[in-house]
Amino acid sequence: MKSNLLIFTLGFFLLPTVGWAQSAPEFKELLDSAMVRDSDLKMQITQNKLTDLDEHKLKDIFLPTLEVSGQVGYINATARLTSPEINLAPFIRIPEGSFNNNLNISGFSGIAKTEAKMLLYSGGKVKYLKKAIEEKKMSEDILLEKTKDEVVATISKAYDQLALVHQSKRVLDESKKRLDINRKTADKALGYGLITPYDHKKIELAQATLDAKVVEYEGKKELLLTQLFILTGIQKERLRMIEPVLSQVELLNPENGIEKRAEVRALEHGIVAADYKIKAERTWMIPKVQLMASAYYIGLYGSRIKTSENVIPAVPAIGYEGAKLDWRPTNINILPLFTAGVGFKWEIFDGREGKHAEETARIGKEVLLNKKEDALKKLTLNLANNQTNYDIATAQIALKSKQKELAKNALVQAEKEFRYGISKSSQLIEAESDLEAAELEYQNTIFNQRRAGIELMRSTQELDITRLY
Repeated sequence: MKSNLLIFTLGFFLLPTVGWAQSAPEFKELLDSAMVRDSDLKMQITQNKLTDLDEHKLKDIFLPTLEVSGQVGYINATARLTSPEINLAPFIRIPEGSFNNNLNISGFSGIAKTEAKMLLYSGGKVKYLKKAIEEKKMSEDILLEKTKDEVVATISKAYDQLALVHQSKRVLDESKKRLDINRKTADKALGYGLITPYDHKKIELAQATLDAKVVEYEGKKELLLTQLFILTGIQKERLRMIEPVLSQVELLNPENGIEKRAEVRALEHGIVAADYKIKAERTWMIPKVQLMASAYYIGLYGSRIKTSENVIPAVPAIGYEGAKLDWRPTNINILPLFTAGVGFKWEIFDGREGKHAEETARIGKEVLLNKKEDALKKLTLNLANNQTNYDIATAQIALKSKQKELAKNALVQAEKEFRYGISKSSQLIEAESDLEAAELEYQNTIFNQRRAGIELMRSTQELDITRLY
């Protein structure tokens, strides 16, 4: 008894969760899931991280750097010493080269060095590059808007296609119901000899044609569900529960112009960034200043310092042969050797490298200006084209609605005539086919009008899904 009560209690609390998990996803959920999964959007966001990294690198350029280096090795160096001429006439005259000598130093050496540097002034280059990167970041963020709009358009199209397929199924179901009723009438008429077997077969053929269209519908529906699953990652079980309905979208005249398009605004920020890049390259002629400090250790171990000739001259009168230098010190150390100060670098002439870099930046700006001019022309034409397409698509809805109404009235009349034996089954089937086509065309016209509306909103960067769903 307690076990059954526990199961009942758990089931009571789990039912709302299960019901929620199996609910049909709304369009916003589809869109949010697609935004997370879209490959182009993720790639663009990842690529933008490189600009963030450049910004951090630029901020760190004024941080001090500390470098430690060392070297151990064997040294063997010989210096040739040549004495100059000494002429102190009339007292003494020593010809040049009288005291030539070779000084040799050998042994194991060790050198250690610690050096610190810190940039104090970059000539303004860092400041301008920082502003250029800020403009580039804004340009990249704006281009994300364009990519997001493309995701919205893709999901909206797939969602509306699913709605179109659902509506097509409703049209086919209604047509199937009418044919079933007319089939019963035809069966009675065939029994009374009012119609021929050939006329009766035509209705059977119409039913078979409808069955084939239903199979085609199921295939299209499955393909769209697969597409939505790939785009959103939402399982097909939930996607199958969606029952979308197509409705006409009503738009006012665009409030913005093409100047609000993401491409134009991104190019404007890119042009400003190019201006800062030009200013940054122009700083090549301004001196750069940095703070420097270093400490050295120099050591010589197991060394020997000797000369090839006497350093103390011989005295023949007393039999003294002189003496060469042959010194074997235990070690020689210089510690510490410390330097500190401020240094500057002024490139008075750099082989026109700075000028070339500045000119390259100017050409880059000119390219962006040309791109903006071309974009404005194309976007102006695009806006006019999308406005025309929307107006035509909206007008087509009224026309197709009228055609549907006429086809419906024609079918009612054809059913009456067939029921009373005035007309043949071919006329009934033709009227049924006309109504079916008119209803499908009407739904397809609404679909096209919604697509035209989305493109019109995108023309001025005013895409708003609340007007659609």
